[in-house]
Amino acid sequence: MQTSILNEKLFIDGQWIQSENTHKVYNKYTGELFSEIGIADKKLVDQAIAAAVYAHKKTIFTPDYRYKVLMRAAELLLSHAEEFAQIIAKEGGKPITDARAEVNRSASTFQIAADETKKLVGEIIPNYNVQGRFLYTVKKPVGVVAAITPFNFPLNLVAHKVAPALAAGNPVILKPASDTATIAIKLCELLEKAGVPRGYLQCVVGSGGTVGEQLLNDERIAHYTFTGSPGVGKHIQKTIGLRKATLELGSNSATIVHSDADINKAAAKLAKMSFAHAGQICISVQRIFVQKSVKERFLEKFLQEVSHLKVGDPLDPNTNVGPMINVKEAERIEQWVKEAEEDGAVILTGGKREGSIFYPTVVTNVRKGMKVSDEEVFAPVVTVSDYETIEEAIELVNDSKYGLQAGIYTSDLSLSYKIPYMLEVGGVVINDTCCFRTDQMPYGGVKESGNGKEGPAYAIQELVETVTVVVNLEE
Repeated sequence: MQTSILNEKLFIDGQWIQSENTHKVYNKYTGELFSEIGIADKKLVDQAIAAAVYAHKKTIFTPDYRYKVLMRAAELLLSHAEEFAQIIAKEGGKPITDARAEVNRSASTFQIAADETKKLVGEIIPNYNVQGRFLYTVKKPVGVVAAITPFNFPLNLVAHKVAPALAAGNPVILKPASDTATIAIKLCELLEKAGVPRGYLQCVVGSGGTVGEQLLNDERIAHYTFTGSPGVGKHIQKTIGLRKATLELGSNSATIVHSDADINKAAAKLAKMSFAHAGQICISVQRIFVQKSVKERFLEKFLQEVSHLKVGDPLDPNTNVGPMINVKEAERIEQWVKEAEEDGAVILTGGKREGSIFYPTVVTNVRKGMKVSDEEVFAPVVTVSDYETIEEAIELVNDSKYGLQAGIYTSDLSLSYKIPYMLEVGGVVINDTCCFRTDQMPYGGVKESGNGKEGPAYAIQELVETVTVVVNLEE
């Protein structure tokens, strides 16, 4: 039982500010009020931008100091690990074991970003054509960065945007998802303790239509880093014009199970990763393609594993699948599954909703045009289809407007070398599901899955300007 309501202020220009209006955040499983968070009005957003601009122009934030701040933030995260995991589980509905893993990953993300502060170097350019010139490059911060983050990884995706921006020497204005903003506020508290310079971190909460639009239309912001829907991503790119953006957008990621794979291992892992965090993961397994000769054997093991998943209270360490982010989203996917069934799809298990909980659902006999296959379900629903040849499987995976990641289970070594060139995705995972990410790897997709890469080393390259310097040695 919750005994008190958290009241959270906004972090602007090194100060904790109480705003006039608040946003209520609810426990996603019990429905109890969990926290009330200040909402930024136009004046506060402008104050945050102005503070970031001033910090960028006037404050010296050396690479050595950036390293110390980021490493200290990682240490503080680990020392507050259980507190942070409890917040993620309550306000985000994520099973507590996964929430604890997210906290540890977030600390690692800060550590990786800290290490990258030592690698921000330019290069000497050979001069082949003109005598008496010395050419080299330097890297400098791009400027104020707006980081707009989603609800599903409310800590680690904040870390993946804030840590690289700070490592590159940029001030950051963070706008977290309102319904999971408590954890973002708590992270700002730790970063303040870690010594982030005044003005280098702002946190403003509010809707995309108000706070988001103000950030997009303010030309003092140099770079935007966003994770969310393709529709919003396209709007961001259209609004900001020639300014830069890193956009991590939608997906309906697929995994291929070839006949030469270890079918039992593949089925067990796919059963887990199709429904992790109630399917609310960008690279969640949404489409499974199984070679026809092993489909029945795969389904028998897969459905058996799915039946063992525990659904319920995210604070129970035995829970595998908790609630979705809200009832509205659970109702949406319930309707999508119903539409698919009416159009000929077969529900092998699940299809049931209780409030914001949607039970793990496996659908087969799907076809092009069904939302559960074509769109991003972002819910505990997976489709299973068969194929004859690997060429057909590749065509099925590529027949999507998205292209984030794909997985393939196979024991054919030559195929595992060829398939990354054949799949239209940003990442290929061999002998594992498409739902794999380690925080140091480059992460990002093609087509409507976005542009740019996350992973601190790769994100930082988007967050610095390369300046070419030419020295005339003859003057």
